[in-house]
Amino acid sequence: MDSGALRRAYSDVLAEVDAGGFGVAPAGMLGAEQIVAHLAANDEVMSEATEAVLAGAPFAYYDLAGVHRPELDALAAECGGLDGLATLLRATSQKLLTLVDRLGPAADTPVETHLREGFDLVVDEPLPWARVIDLHTRVHLPKHQAQLQTLRR
Repeated sequence: MDSGALRRAYSDVLAEVDAGGFGVAPAGMLGAEQIVAHLAANDEVMSEATEAVLAGAPFAYYDLAGVHRPELDALAAECGGLDGLATLLRATSQKLLTLVDRLGPAADTPVETHLREGFDLVVDEPLPWARVIDLHTRVHLPKHQAQLQTLRR
């Protein structure tokens, strides 16, 4: 499986993070640190799923929209803030990209998938893992990149 589009999507998100200058998030929205923490945590789950697919083991992928702010804040504190989170996101995304590059025909393996992207995307069914990665590339990462852009002062 070609990871080129996924690599570009991560590059775009990381460029947004590196640009900095984020203000305080409006009530009810995630702040920049929380967004980056969410992406890094989600990368870990996606890497676990990709490893399971490569091993031929069953896996159910649940997106991490339900991760609560205190958990994201704890990860941000553990990383020392936005710079540390950016370093973590670089590492987690690179791990996922490396695994995706190894998928080959296994990318078509169905994975029980549960995704929620607001009202725009709801998935509760098995999908080929390549399709989940495509949704992450074309919907999930751009959504969070746009959120970061709106937080810029």
